[in-house]
Amino acid sequence: MRTKTIKKNKINVITLGCSKNVYDSEVLMGQLKASGKEVVHEQEGNVVVINTCGFINNAKEESVNTILEYMQKKEDGDVDKVFVTGCLSERYKPDLEKEIPNVDQYFGTTELPGLLKALGADYKHELIGERLTTTPKNYAYLKIAEGCDRPCSFCAIPLMRGKHKSTPIEDLVIEAEKLAANGVKELILIAQDLTYYGLDIYKKRNLAELLENLVKVEGIEWIRLHYAFPTGFPMDVLDIMKREPKICNYLDIPLQHISDSILKSMRRGTTEAKTTKLLQDFRAKVPEMTIRTTLIVGYPGETQEDFELLRDWVKAMRFERLGCFTYSHEENTHAFNLEDDVPEEVKMERVNEIMEIQSQISWELNQAKIGQEFKVVIDRKEGNYFVGRTEYDSPDVDNEVLIDATSTYLKTGEFALIKVIEAEDFDLYGEVVSTSI
Repeated sequence: MRTKTIKKNKINVITLGCSKNVYDSEVLMGQLKASGKEVVHEQEGNVVVINTCGFINNAKEESVNTILEYMQKKEDGDVDKVFVTGCLSERYKPDLEKEIPNVDQYFGTTELPGLLKALGADYKHELIGERLTTTPKNYAYLKIAEGCDRPCSFCAIPLMRGKHKSTPIEDLVIEAEKLAANGVKELILIAQDLTYYGLDIYKKRNLAELLENLVKVEGIEWIRLHYAFPTGFPMDVLDIMKREPKICNYLDIPLQHISDSILKSMRRGTTEAKTTKLLQDFRAKVPEMTIRTTLIVGYPGETQEDFELLRDWVKAMRFERLGCFTYSHEENTHAFNLEDDVPEEVKMERVNEIMEIQSQISWELNQAKIGQEFKVVIDRKEGNYFVGRTEYDSPDVDNEVLIDATSTYLKTGEFALIKVIEAEDFDLYGEVVSTSI
């Protein structure tokens, strides 16, 4: 059946999963545009590309459901073709081809040239940094490396993304300059593992040198670090964070657990003592740093004693930002050989207990901000509020600053000096002190 859409040959890219997938979709869209194709992001088009996530069960279900939704649209004649790419496709291509055969073609995470060819486009090697960004105009993700060499027992990322591969500093600087020329003011550095950056091509951990080069890019005001691995963290990064105002006093460092027996089984290469000392060193070196972490509860063999150790440690550490997730039993990972022996209801109880503790910590830390002034970037207007963030907050996952839009006007994408007048557990309310900062 032919499609009912009037507009032909418009390619609609749909992105599921993490910021790395957002970046990959933007690169795909930039390549398509360079080949003269009309491309949109999560709008209507008669050709659909679904960039999937295959990380944990919930993400896999969402990806499969999205594929099935567009298969129905194809059957109904609302779209012509459906292509599937990304992590789910990389990890389960044979199964997907068998179970959902009417997808036009499946592609893995490293098959961009093949996907472009199927879409009638050519892969252009010279397009360094040419992307169609899908984030608000003021910030963009900058992927500095692909893949991961870490042996974490619970993680399927190496299966889907391969070995760690750093992008050269000069290419990243070119990309940052192009983003800045398009109005981007905040770079969010992403990778499966930021702390490993440079080991493959420079034979040393080279994140600090990359930062030294990125701070020189005109127009960029904030540089934020996401997804740093605790083992082997390059401490010279803290020196530049303290010295350079463009480097946000912010670090996303997933720690996963604190029980020595669980850390050993997770193959994290660290201990409770080493992790706690690392955090103390962070605080001593950059006292104003906001630390964001993520934890996993319900890992195979996690006893009530292990959980209570984690819970008490969360209370003691008082992380500014924290997310907690239930363990997902993933095939072909090292931990899949273990018995998934913590009942689902116990996993959920533990998640809820950790997040309740964190909510109280966040509320207390936010109360201390009342009366203080912060540089805030305005991301969007929502209802009667302008919604912004401080340097201590990343988009979508952290606190937001809400400013009454009925009594003041702010430009999205611009910075303002905001005084906090009220605070909740995960939101701050503020009033404008100045817009000329």
